[in-house]
Amino acid sequence: MAVIHKAISKASARTQADTAPMAGTKRRWPVVSFVIVNVLLLIGVLVEVLPYLYMAFSAFKSNSEIFGVPLTLWPRTWTFTNMVQLFDGFPVARWMLNTAIVAVVGTFLAVMLASLAGFAFAKHDFRFKTPLLFLMLATILLPSQVLLVPQFQIMRTLDWFNTYQGLIIPRAVTAFGIILMRQYTLSIPNELLDAARVDGATEFGIWWRVVVPLVRPGLAVLGILTFLGLWNDYFWPLIITTNPKMFVMNLGISSLIGPYDFRYGMLLSGALLASLPVILVFIFFQKQFVAGLTRGALK
Repeated sequence: MAVIHKAISKASARTQADTAPMAGTKRRWPVVSFVIVNVLLLIGVLVEVLPYLYMAFSAFKSNSEIFGVPLTLWPRTWTFTNMVQLFDGFPVARWMLNTAIVAVVGTFLAVMLASLAGFAFAKHDFRFKTPLLFLMLATILLPSQVLLVPQFQIMRTLDWFNTYQGLIIPRAVTAFGIILMRQYTLSIPNELLDAARVDGATEFGIWWRVVVPLVRPGLAVLGILTFLGLWNDYFWPLIITTNPKMFVMNLGISSLIGPYDFRYGMLLSGALLASLPVILVFIFFQKQFVAGLTRGALK
């Protein structure tokens, strides 16, 4: 028996000696992978952020310093001449106001109309419901350039050039928004809607008092995406507006570039002003945005 106990002790000691380095290796690998992932993320952040920082700081440089060699990130001499010349020479305040009106009103209409249409497709039965849904899905596959000529003809018939309705209405309803809100509305139990009908609520009242509060994360996601798209839109305002007073910010900035005149200082100042509202919207609503995307992913 003593011999057996001695053999078991040796085997146990050998096993511990063999497994100890493996356990240490297993503990080291998570640390190494953690460091590698964070280094890669840091490189990605720098690649994304550095061009924006260079643009933001260059808005406060003179033209000679912008084109000077070597390139500098931090201005050697801070100057507000570009910003002053931009506001003195061009209707920048009017461009910002036009962009804000288009983005805010367009976002409100897109969210409300998409929620109503999503409620109808998710909780009501009507003729040609399924074909209409597939037809709407098919429109997502079409590139926006295909719809450009019909939309242009409609705007000319309605005489909506250089108007706010011409800038807003064609972008107020999208198939993506309707399908997104339909998917969120499908998660609401039918028994809850039936209980509201028993209490005497109308269909519009059910949508406003029951559906809208429950699909708020989806509304937040759609609202933020629509606001960013309308604020950054350039192509449609280029088609629909010819009067400089009706330009949006992106179109106004592009008008600063002439065939023989490249005022990069003012150009960068305008780009900085155009980007600030978008960044502020994302900072204030990032929790709702992430919550809505996470809820959609978990479905």
